[in-house]
Amino acid sequence: MTDDVRTDFHDQIQELEDETLSTLELTSIGLDQAIEAVVTRDSELAVMVVDNDDRIDGRYLYVHQGVLNLLARQAPVASDLRLVAAVLHTIHHVERIGDLTVNIAKMVPLMGEPPPGSEEILAKVEAAGNQARDQIRQAHVAFKQRNVNLAENLVSQDDVIDRLNRQVFREAVEIGSDEHAREWGAHVMLVARYIERIGDNTVDIGEQIAFVVSGEFREFTDASHPGGVAAS
Repeated sequence: MTDDVRTDFHDQIQELEDETLSTLELTSIGLDQAIEAVVTRDSELAVMVVDNDDRIDGRYLYVHQGVLNLLARQAPVASDLRLVAAVLHTIHHVERIGDLTVNIAKMVPLMGEPPPGSEEILAKVEAAGNQARDQIRQAHVAFKQRNVNLAENLVSQDDVIDRLNRQVFREAVEIGSDEHAREWGAHVMLVARYIERIGDNTVDIGEQIAFVVSGEFREFTDASHPGGVAAS
């Protein structure tokens, strides 16, 4: 690339990165609203979360197309290419977090009145949602700062959500024997599972940060390969 072309390239990829990270922040707001809607049974707030997902989808398409245009018009190399690839993968995870937030909101009208004994379960769901929101924000900071330590720390942070998810499952199974209680329990288990998947997506974003910095992609958590798998 000439100096002018390289400057233009860097300006464009910076703009796409900024758009990706601002969209990530939108998902944290949506997640807060979705969890509040579940806990307070606020159907209007749940509808708002679903409707606002169009903004996230629009930004996803904008960044996705922008990255493809960069690849088609220019030939980035080395660290530039790593960043382009990381932005493309990250915006996919951001869009997926948005979809999972919508899935949570869609549970609200299906759950109805919580059965007796639901308070502790909902408290755990709220705690898991707050943890997932904090991980989204940590992933945002880690990407912006290229902070691999913060990125890797998402794994231990995500363990909190995994534990809460298992606790919600165990308690929801025992919530009651009548049909409404069983249905409510099934729906709250789905909510906890969606939150757990949001946490997983923040870890995936962390892996992209490590890739940008090191030039190697490695999975932070992989049961078949303890310590992760590195690949050039």
